[in-house]
Amino acid sequence: MAEKRLGRQTVAFQNPPVIVGMAAVAGPKEGEGPLGADFDHVYRDVTLGQDSFEKAEREMMKNACLTALQKAGLTPADVDFFLAGDLLNQIITASFTALEIGAPYLGVYGACSTSAEGLALAAMLIDGGFARRVLVACSSHNATAERQYRYPVEYGGQRKPYSQWTVTGAGAAVLSREGEGPRVTHATLGKVFDHGVKDPYNQGAAMAPAAADTIVRHLLDTGRRPEDYDLIATGDLARFGHQLARELVARDAGITLGDNFTDCGILIYREDQGVHSGGSGCACSAVVTFGHFAREMERGRIRRLLLVATGALLSTTSAQQGENIPAVAHGVVIEAR
Repeated sequence: MAEKRLGRQTVAFQNPPVIVGMAAVAGPKEGEGPLGADFDHVYRDVTLGQDSFEKAEREMMKNACLTALQKAGLTPADVDFFLAGDLLNQIITASFTALEIGAPYLGVYGACSTSAEGLALAAMLIDGGFARRVLVACSSHNATAERQYRYPVEYGGQRKPYSQWTVTGAGAAVLSREGEGPRVTHATLGKVFDHGVKDPYNQGAAMAPAAADTIVRHLLDTGRRPEDYDLIATGDLARFGHQLARELVARDAGITLGDNFTDCGILIYREDQGVHSGGSGCACSAVVTFGHFAREMERGRIRRLLLVATGALLSTTSAQQGENIPAVAHGVVIEAR
């Protein structure tokens, strides 16, 4: 068997899986942003007609999954595995959705890096010959995340300038051994970093070192340069963390990231939407990638994308006990046919 490892952290897929269906659904605030036209569905309110925000998030993930399957011409019975995750305790959104999907289920938790982690694991399952088709999904909801990690939105708590707005939405993708669509060609799995950040509002600073390391490691492992990509997109560092990651890559590796370096948390909202630094949450990178970037590939504007989704690995307990916020970043390369 040919060696699939490049360096220490990167995998090059010998038979790159094809993404045969992608879907992104989003809340009203996200729909009002600059990418709203690229989402498959925008909900008019954050409750989706459900009697709790948690049930609304579950409905979003289910709808994203069914839409991605429909676009691929498949049903839940056609997939070998369902990989999904979210931000809530015991990843209840993913688990309850798995109950309805009915496929063999693997719960994934990488905080806001879950979209790239799910894609990487699904690609490994297919390239390794363990599956023919895998459904991947993740979600977040502003009201559920705020209630769990900080204060219920009804409290109207004061937010700091560097804080981020958890994206309300869900994204799903169907990966297949064969078919038409973009391919997942590489995955760079990140290490956990702790740079002493304790403030749960300052997650961009907590995650930036992990993102910078994964970008550098990917470039070194593959022998590529930043300009070899049409776009290098971090998941949800937002404005403060994105600039910090750029500076860390330049300082620690002497690599200059140019105008093709962006962040999903910056792209998804307008500056006048009151989101402070930008977007975050599992759905941030998922809806931008499976919605906007997917459309840009169809338009021929993106041929090769490096997505580096970032996750702050804190819990309410660790934050209340004064622990630092460790973080991780996972990268996947998606290339158009």
